[in-house]
Amino acid sequence: MTGDILRLGEHDGLYFEYDPPTERDRTFVFVNALTGNTGTWQADIGPTLRTAGSGTLAYNFRGQAGSPFSPGIALDQSLIVGDLKRLLEAVGPPRPILVGLSIGGLFATRAYLAGAPAEGLVLVNTLRKSSPRLDWINAAMARTARVGGLRLVMDMYMPLLVNEERLVQIRGDFLTEEAYEPIDPEDGHFSLLAHARHTDWDVPYERVTAPLLVVTGLRDRLFYDREDVAELTARLPRAKTLEMEDAGHLIPLERPTALAAALIAFAEEL
Repeated sequence: MTGDILRLGEHDGLYFEYDPPTERDRTFVFVNALTGNTGTWQADIGPTLRTAGSGTLAYNFRGQAGSPFSPGIALDQSLIVGDLKRLLEAVGPPRPILVGLSIGGLFATRAYLAGAPAEGLVLVNTLRKSSPRLDWINAAMARTARVGGLRLVMDMYMPLLVNEERLVQIRGDFLTEEAYEPIDPEDGHFSLLAHARHTDWDVPYERVTAPLLVVTGLRDRLFYDREDVAELTARLPRAKTLEMEDAGHLIPLERPTALAAALIAFAEEL
């Protein structure tokens, strides 16, 4: 696993980790959630896929760890989708399979519809519809970060995002006695959270003709809506589904072994 920076300008760039395939002529390209980083994928899933001979490409959005950005630039949907396309063009991974977590799946789908190459797509807890509830959640996350930074955001929302087994495992890392501190308004993560409210979730899913796997954690108590997921899945021409009853929203961290196995099986079908 090697790290590098794709320069996008004097003050801008994307940190990425690329390992080409060794046996299988395919590359899994991981697209983060807003508060994620390459470690979400590289702790367990990346090594498993590489051991099976596949390539992997993980990267951080501008504003996430190691990816610099110009002051005042809008870290919004248009920029993130464009950056993913530029990264794929620059690195040229063979037979990319785009794997997006949460809103990362939306960015991956938008990039595909804008011409980015993809042998297939995997949407992990992505499918949702614009609604007053979703707008409220996005606005509240940004306001919470203003008050107490990302630590307060995670302390507040983690019980809604992961299963109870995972909560027990990580409990010692959260709700500590350390005082909360407001996030710097110029911080990249804050910009990403603030612009999330303006994400366009009205995707023309009927135009996604690539094979697609929809992975849903049924213990996601924040974003999962059973009827919406079923309705949106039905609009995808070539979608297969995988429901995980023992996982919440952050499946790569909760059930990495099961997710890696599902990715390998999906790729084999391609």
